[in-house]
Order: sequence, then structure tokens, then C-alpha cells
Amino acid sequence: MSEHFDAIVVGAGPSGNAAAYTMAKAGLNVLQIDRGEYPGSKNVQGAILYADALERIIPDFREHAPLERHVVEQRMWLLDEKSHTGAHYRSDDFNEDKPNRYTILRAQFDKWFSRQVRAAGALLITETTVTNLVKDDAGRVIGVETDREGGPIYADVVVLGEGVNALVGQNAGLRPELKPQHVALAVKETHFLPEQTVRDRFNLAGEDDGVVIEVVGSVSSGMVGTGFLYTNKESISIGVGCLISDFAETCIPPYELLDNFKSHPSVAPLLKGSEMKEYVAHLIPEGGYNAIPRLTGDGWVIIGDAGQFVNAVHREGSNLAMTTGRLAGESIVQLKAERKPITEANLKLYRDKLADSFVMKDLKKYRRIPALLERNKQLFTAYPKAMSQALQMFLRVDGTDKRSKENAMMRSVKRARGSWLGVATDMFKLMRAWR
Repeated sequence: MSEHFDAIVVGAGPSGNAAAYTMAKAGLNVLQIDRGEYPGSKNVQGAILYADALERIIPDFREHAPLERHVVEQRMWLLDEKSHTGAHYRSDDFNEDKPNRYTILRAQFDKWFSRQVRAAGALLITETTVTNLVKDDAGRVIGVETDREGGPIYADVVVLGEGVNALVGQNAGLRPELKPQHVALAVKETHFLPEQTVRDRFNLAGEDDGVVIEVVGSVSSGMVGTGFLYTNKESISIGVGCLISDFAETCIPPYELLDNFKSHPSVAPLLKGSEMKEYVAHLIPEGGYNAIPRLTGDGWVIIGDAGQFVNAVHREGSNLAMTTGRLAGESIVQLKAERKPITEANLKLYRDKLADSFVMKDLKKYRRIPALLERNKQLFTAYPKAMSQALQMFLRVDGTDKRSKENAMMRSVKRARGSWLGVATDMFKLMRAWR
């Protein structure tokens, strides 16, 4: 192994792979380090892949990537204990030549992505933990130390795609310690069913069609959180995630939330007869724009989850990870081509690319949402229940006149916040945060 590289990438998730591939494809000498037995071994959750971000990196990925189903229907549920109020959108337009969204299993997908990185010329070493960054006397990052023998490994730049924990950057003093209100813990199970059963239960005509269900309400037991259900080829990924700060306050075990979700009357029939083969937990950055740390310095760059690049409102993560990785890689390639040092000043190129991208524009747009949800738990408790009560009242035909029913429905909404002023205040907060 060469003693000096153009770049060292820490992590082999979507952001790290995107950065390593971009730089290696351009001819840079790239070393990628991952602590897992193989890329993806630490990322076993089911997930949504947004095609546009990957297509900008590997245009023909659909021909050989391990994709599960392309999403033709999105369902959104407000849950209470016995019912759900839902909206869904389904369109045959999503059955296009190049679909926009896919369900994937990260263990398989990350392994495939890593093969593309190595084919582009990057060197990968696994089962290796980066323990610290190496700095020169001026404080510039010039390499990494690992738990392997042989001493430090040097490079012109270190790209930190290490995930939400970001311990390397934190230990090196590049970023502050993660706050519990800025990260969620998600637990997920994979339930296996015959392929035809999956298609029948979700009314899927095409053999590769898929459905995504995203859930708020009683699924989080009063905490800030969501539930999800994704259809794969021969399995269903189901999970729940809530803020670490709320778990610490309520002391509710995460597995208890998931068990309650699975037994809900709206969910249990979808899992009936399935075989659960996988249970995993995963941390997800939820702090949004206001939690983004310093992203660059002399000899280092932060990408992906380590930079809090997740759009919690739209449940987007992999596309932000791959986009930030690609933009970092392109910036480093350009600086190397122009024979410029990888300094804080010159890495303004990366920061400018981010500012011009959808990543920062979307995160900035929703920058008020995380704090709003933390302070207004009624959005996860009172309102879903009030919606259920109102609709059940409206749909029952029991001899009560419709005007009386309408008045009772309005009273149930009012009770959710104690007064119409409370309801109006909540609606104003939501509208203001969404602007």
C-alpha cells in the first residue's frame, strides 16, 4: 500500500462511496477505509433509493444495481390506537423506463456500490477503524491513524463520510458532540413473504411495482418520530424511529414501539404469515439545517450523515448523502487539477457547490421544523386522535342529523388543543415553519 494518497475516504456508505468513486474515476489515488467486515455489513436496513442522485454518478446503474421495487404508490397515515386516517398517491406515470424511486436493502446495495468504487481504481480496506486524524504542526489534517499496525497513512485530504456518530471528527475537535435532540434511533425488522403475496397484499400489478407507507401519530407514543413500511421483492421492511432525547425522557424501549406498530389493526394484516429474519437499530440525523457542523478545514471535508444531511420532513437521506459525496469529490478533483492545495479557503468550492444544490436549499427551507416538532408534541398525539374521532363520527349513520355531527366534529378538533386559539396557533406555526 502506498504511503501517501491523494485522498482518504472514511466510510463506505452512500456518501463515502459517492466521493471515492467520483475521485477514483477522475484518476486520483484514493484509499477508502471501512470498519465493517464488508461495505454494507453495518448498514443492513431497508431504505429508499432516489435515482437522480445515483444517476448523476453512475448513469447506467439500473442495469446492474441490486434494486428491489420501484415505488408507484406513496401512502401517508395518521395513526391512533385502533385506526388510521390516510392519503395516498398512485400513478402509472411512475412505471417509466427510468423509475424515480426504488426500495433497496442496504447490505446488498452498499456491497454493489463498493464494487463500482474499486473498479474505478480506489483501494478499499475493511475491518479497520480510523482512530484519529493526523495533523501537522500548523493543525492541518495530513492523514489518519487506524487500529492496524504500520503507523499513520497520509493523504492530501481526508473525506469524513463516517456516519451520524462522527466520532473521528469529534475526537479530532473538528465538530461538537452530537446532541440527543439532533439524532433519532430507528429500529427495523425485515419480514419475509412470497413475492406474489407481497404483490397481492399491496395491489401491485407489475412484478417490480412497490408501495411505501409513512406513518405519524400513536406509532411514536407521544414522542417526535415516525413509522415506515417498505415493500421489497420478497420481504417487507417495517420500523419506527424517535428522537434519542425523547427515548431518554420516556424510557420507552424502542422494540416496544415496533411491537405495538406491528400489532396495530391496520398493519397486522399486511404482515400476517411472514417470517421475521432481521432486527436492527440505526441512528439517523434529524437536526436539519441548524445542526450542520463546520464542513471543511485544512485537509478535511465532511459529507453525508456526519454533516446532518438528512431532510427529515420528506424522509430523504440517501440522495443527500450521495450528492454531498459527489460534490466533495468533484471539488477535490478540480482543486487537484488546478494544482491548488486542499485548504479551508480553497474548499469554499465545495461549500459553494452545496449552497447551490437542492441539499442546502431544502434544509434551509425547513430549518424551523425540528424545533417546532420538539415543542409541539400534540401534533403526534391530539391531532391524529381528533381526526380519527371526527371522521368516525361523520361516517356513522345512526339517526343523528348532519349539522349536529358537524358541530361535534368541530368540538373534537377544539378539544385537541383546549381552545380554538390553540388550534389556530398550531396552524400558524406549521405554516410559518413550512415557508
